[in-house]
Amino acid sequence: MEPTTVIFIGPQGSGKGTQIEQLYKVIAEKDPLRRIVDIQTGRRFRALAAKHETFAERKIEETLDTGALQPDFLTHILWGQAMLDQLDAKSHLLIDGFPRTVTQAQVLEDAFLFFDRDNIHVVNLDTPEEIVRLRMQERARADDTDDSIETRLKWYRDDTLPVLDYYRVRPDTVVHDIEGTASIEEVHEQILEALKLN
Repeated sequence: MEPTTVIFIGPQGSGKGTQIEQLYKVIAEKDPLRRIVDIQTGRRFRALAAKHETFAERKIEETLDTGALQPDFLTHILWGQAMLDQLDAKSHLLIDGFPRTVTQAQVLEDAFLFFDRDNIHVVNLDTPEEIVRLRMQERARADDTDDSIETRLKWYRDDTLPVLDYYRVRPDTVVHDIEGTASIEEVHEQILEALKLN
């Protein structure tokens, strides 16, 4: 297997975290000697907020509760540090939670250039708002209030959907549009087929 870079894009509640876990297992089984770097910025932000020790951690918690986007500089620090600590020339790279804006995508270009990452795959979990809204309400996470859910859906529409357009015209990039309303297993199979891993 060649080193693979996969960016997961989809609204919160579309199942990105679940699908990354499933894909991780498949890649680890097919290519057991190669490291898989799995960077999920949402999980990292929630872990920092849960500490609630520093001023920054308390500010992150406040932002999570409102559903607003975290500032670019924090997002860049989190994924940038993870890449610096873990990524090597042979690693597979799985990304969730960024880029959430075209500006973030442009900064990520610098990292791809620096780490010699090419042939980028983007998995777009295309899931209607009414479905993800219901899923977020049902999972009962502390930051999934009605107001924060609506805020996140709005910034996904306004800020993240243009990222898909950015990647659709980027050289050496394939955007795989996956039907996110299917079952977990069906979505997983769609992803494996798209990435030619089945």
